[in-house]
Amino acid sequence: MNKLSVEKEISSYIGRLLRENFGRGPGHVLATWSHPFLSVHLSNFLSPMEKSLMANNKSIYVHKTRDLMMETLMKDITSYIELTLNQTVSEFNYDWNLDHMTGMFIIRMKGHDCEIVPYPNKEKVEEVMIEVSAIAQKEPESIYSHLLNKRQLILVRKGILINIEKEFIKLGFKENLMIAKRNLEKRLLKERRRDFEAHLNKKVIDEFTFWNFERDSSYIIFILEA
Repeated sequence: MNKLSVEKEISSYIGRLLRENFGRGPGHVLATWSHPFLSVHLSNFLSPMEKSLMANNKSIYVHKTRDLMMETLMKDITSYIELTLNQTVSEFNYDWNLDHMTGMFIIRMKGHDCEIVPYPNKEKVEEVMIEVSAIAQKEPESIYSHLLNKRQLILVRKGILINIEKEFIKLGFKENLMIAKRNLEKRLLKERRRDFEAHLNKKVIDEFTFWNFERDSSYIIFILEA
């Protein structure tokens, strides 16, 4: 099965699975397979009940409900992807942008080196990301980025947790730390959006953030204007 067929099959499966479990599926699902990452971008994904909660400033309940749902769905999706790709999933992360009714899954496969696809001003984009990291916590020990497709840019950082954050994780405050870091970094990314756009020569229309505290790593995905 070729790459395009695999991406379409995975997109169809995830769209159907979300529709069956949430009562309403995404308007569009786009899976992109770029070694070692599989990204799944969801658009127009917000149920009537979730819209009602959002209208009453209760987005935290939407996040909590989706977290509970994803505990089971991640297992189903992982099994399906491993069977379809005949590879082992090593990481599964997700993020939502409820205001835009969008979502993103970023799934990393085991045993693959990253296929770095160069793009103009790559170093400058990474420099801005390092500056954002320094404000939010500290400069990453390493950073790299590449295009997953023409409209998705992934930035991978390693070694970004500061000592106090590591202590919070040991004390069981992982969820609270995740929420705080997500809110802070998304705000900082929006503040520096013009800098990213200037170097990319494209508008950034959405961004998603992910952390793996156990590996002290982070992924950020920008959705670029077509």
